[in-house]
Amino acid sequence: MKVIEITEVGGPEALTLAERDTPSPGPGEILIRQTAVGLNFIDTYYRSGLYPMALPGVLGSEGAGVVEMIGKDVTRFKVGDRAAYAGGFGAYAEARVYPADRAVRLPDGVSDELAAAVMLKGMTAEFLLHRCFTVLPGHTVLIHAAAGGVGGLLVQWAKALGARVIGTAGSSDKAAIARDHGADEIILYRQEDVAERVRALTGGEGVAVAYDSVGRDTIDGSLASLKRRGWLVTFGNASGPPPAIDPLRLMRGGSLILTRPTLVDYVSTTKELDASAAAVFEAIQTGAIHPQIGQRFALKDAADAHRALEGRETTGATLLIP
Repeated sequence: MKVIEITEVGGPEALTLAERDTPSPGPGEILIRQTAVGLNFIDTYYRSGLYPMALPGVLGSEGAGVVEMIGKDVTRFKVGDRAAYAGGFGAYAEARVYPADRAVRLPDGVSDELAAAVMLKGMTAEFLLHRCFTVLPGHTVLIHAAAGGVGGLLVQWAKALGARVIGTAGSSDKAAIARDHGADEIILYRQEDVAERVRALTGGEGVAVAYDSVGRDTIDGSLASLKRRGWLVTFGNASGPPPAIDPLRLMRGGSLILTRPTLVDYVSTTKELDASAAAVFEAIQTGAIHPQIGQRFALKDAADAHRALEGRETTGATLLIP
């Protein structure tokens, strides 16, 4: 099978096409013949060395396809089932062995491509909105990168929950996309003072929660945008890692709460995984969220996909097609 391999950290050129033997599933595992692979910004962190990984390795943590083989003791799937997953390394490949209890069966009405585009981003949006900080009707929330893959889902789902959404975007084109997602107000964070605009839009009160996936460029504005006892949920580093934050700054800002969550801790059991995925699929089928596949690249062109992602040239989800 063909895979995209990384033997040393670096730029997109570190991603190279290679061939490996197709693995066989062991006990409790399934072999998925992949039809679509999701690309996520965290992939660039591992490729660049910001986050460590064992080398040589295969990037990617999200995909979907058809179960081709099952290992011993697998009762959760049968050959021919459609399956999707999010987590671990190894998705940039034509086929992948995966633990059966960490994959989910796809319902009718959710395509392989849609699942590959939404599993990681959708479950991230689910836990951020429902189980990290619980968004309720009447809340005003700040969502950075509101035109992006996770950001767009957060905007749509927060609106469905009855929140008022202030989104940020890096350009007027992306601002238009964020408005299409349902954002009530848009701040161009490269041109405007985010906190100043948030205060103006909220009568000086601030927002109940700020969801920040941008990192270094926006973290200060996010903190300064919060109401008393507001939450800052920082979950990405698109502009680079944010600086350390003095706990006293949280006190002086109004007894603020800061968290840096990750999906793995919110789907740590099969029961949690199934519940999160089911909530995402239900949100799709009821129209609460409308995942958008913005671009598709052939698997062999993974380096070009990384360049587009890091160059802020993408909107919605990006797929690699084996």
